[in-house]
Amino acid sequence: MTLAETQNDASNNPFVALNYEPALESLGDDYYDEVAAAEFPQHILRWRNDALLPRLGLNPQLVTDEDFIVAFGKFEGRKPLLALRYHGYQFGEYNPGLGDGRGFLYGQVRGTDGELYDFGTKGSGRTPYSRGGDGMLTLKGGVREVLAAEALHYMGVRTSRCLSLVETGLPLWRGDEPSPTRSSVMVRMSKSHIRFGTFERLHYLKRPDLSKRLLDHVIEQYYSKIATEQDKYALFYAELVKRVAELAAQWMAAGFCHAVLNTDNMSITGESFDYGPYAFIPSYDPYFVAAYFDYYGRYCYSHQPLVCKLNLEMLQEPLKSVFAQDDMESGLSTFDEHYHNEYRSLMLKKLGFEQLSISDGEELLKATIEFLKMYPVSYHHFFAEMASSFSTKWGDNASDILRDSEIGQSLGATELFVNWSGIYHRILTNLTPEEVEKIGKCLTRYNPQTPLLRPVIESIWEAIAQENNWQPFYELLEKIRSGQ
Repeated sequence: MTLAETQNDASNNPFVALNYEPALESLGDDYYDEVAAAEFPQHILRWRNDALLPRLGLNPQLVTDEDFIVAFGKFEGRKPLLALRYHGYQFGEYNPGLGDGRGFLYGQVRGTDGELYDFGTKGSGRTPYSRGGDGMLTLKGGVREVLAAEALHYMGVRTSRCLSLVETGLPLWRGDEPSPTRSSVMVRMSKSHIRFGTFERLHYLKRPDLSKRLLDHVIEQYYSKIATEQDKYALFYAELVKRVAELAAQWMAAGFCHAVLNTDNMSITGESFDYGPYAFIPSYDPYFVAAYFDYYGRYCYSHQPLVCKLNLEMLQEPLKSVFAQDDMESGLSTFDEHYHNEYRSLMLKKLGFEQLSISDGEELLKATIEFLKMYPVSYHHFFAEMASSFSTKWGDNASDILRDSEIGQSLGATELFVNWSGIYHRILTNLTPEEVEKIGKCLTRYNPQTPLLRPVIESIWEAIAQENNWQPFYELLEKIRSGQ
């Protein structure tokens, strides 16, 4: 294909032809560097997220695999590409040497819902912030992020999504994977790639003018309902606290451990993103650690709300050059209440109750956590068993609850289970038959039957690595989407 034909092919590409907005770019190059994407010897589309295309105004049936490859594998027809600048606290230590080291902001588009979305790459080559790295993403890392984002989305977590995954044909050497291993480029679709660490960098550089400009941009684009309010900065921070508190509760209810909650992995929109060594907990272990390098358990499962609150508190330092810290302290004081309300609501839904009195809800939640913590029960299997075995007869006799399930048969006589099932039964007896019927539907809706545990992910990757068999990967994604 000639250069002219290539350019024409790119110009006809539906992704290249989208109406990109220079939202962040218009703020000036104090926030980013223009970069070029790497060239790859191979381009194989392994994943395309057709579910996202209607939000971009695109008909999936009219978008070809080659359209994805040209736009998000070869990066033809789209400039500028921006490597974003940021710093961050990593495991409590400040690191001024960060920034987009293996990705860039491909572009920003307005969805059919009126919201602004980022296309951000991962594995697209070296940038000024690669720090000696190759700027690449392993194929396994790409597969893991696709699975995490889809699983979390369908479990109700406010998360970024993966738009595409292209295998790129480069052999990579890594210390935590058998090498050489395969390479990929992933494109992430999210509300924003502006991080807490973006503001921390500006504070480090002593540029309050740039902080104010960026904060005004954030409020205008992502908190537009308060943009004209006189106290918009205080309202912004209070809303961010609420979003982050709810996000932490969503992770906890989903049994998800992010593993690397550094401030450069905290989005200014309160959205979950960037999935590296994450894991879903096998059982309810408060001190479960997902990252092998988290030697002291800083980011263990139960610490996630505390760390999120601490990161919000640390964000006050760069923001206080724009507005009063007292306003931020007032906003932060609401974190615990927002977190607990969201966590209680989500856990009760997993237990089958869309609505329940606060007293009954607190009692049931406490009994559930005590039982899960004390006995070697799979966290996800417990709720999946409730969904698959629920019967309206549970309201007749407490001993019928989970009686025919594996959990009921092995632990049904234990004191904590008897206590838990007694509370559950008492709540059922206070409901109408119609309300009891709804419990089964609620259990099914909020409890997927196929949890994304490490052995499941490893079996998926084993099929890809050993046989290049992608069918288990696609089948698992279909189960995630359908809640099977």
